[in-house]
Amino acid sequence: MTNGIRTRIYILQVGLIGVFAFCSVLLFAGGSFVHGMITDQLSAQKISFPAAGSPGLSATEFPDLQKYAGQPVDDGIKAEAYANGFINRHLQTVAGGLTYAEMSAKAQAAPTDTKLAGQVNTLFKGEMLRGTLLNTYGWWTVGSYATLAGIGLAVAAGAVLVALLVEIYLAIKAREVRPLTVPKKAFAS
Repeated sequence: MTNGIRTRIYILQVGLIGVFAFCSVLLFAGGSFVHGMITDQLSAQKISFPAAGSPGLSATEFPDLQKYAGQPVDDGIKAEAYANGFINRHLQTVAGGLTYAEMSAKAQAAPTDTKLAGQVNTLFKGEMLRGTLLNTYGWWTVGSYATLAGIGLAVAAGAVLVALLVEIYLAIKAREVRPLTVPKKAFAS
């Protein structure tokens, strides 16, 4: 390998290390920001799962949510569990499983029906909260993937750094082993 090619390889490796490390830091920062923001915002809302053994979290009705009993909803995983496992089950009982859109159409056809109006109001609030919590879960997942990608790029930067160090070591080793040669012109008369 010529010195010119070796130099180009070194430059490429140093460039890759820089790009991978920079992107890794950005992804770590992005993932950390997303998780921190979600935790802060959910904690401020003070949403919690009902306590274990309480009528609000019956083990027969909510077997999948027992592991969250009494815990605050402070991350995306809990937000998704609360939205789908808790709110959605309650919404199913409000109007026989009908959605806000379906009940709203009925309420518009019967504007004096207060029971129907109350169901529409409850469904709207519940579906909005559920949608917001599911959006939170989606962004939590994006933050998790960003963090994982940051780890992957940090590992890639480390691998390229190791390859660079091996290349430098081998180049130094090759210079030490190279036999001393004397040009033929030195003995020419």
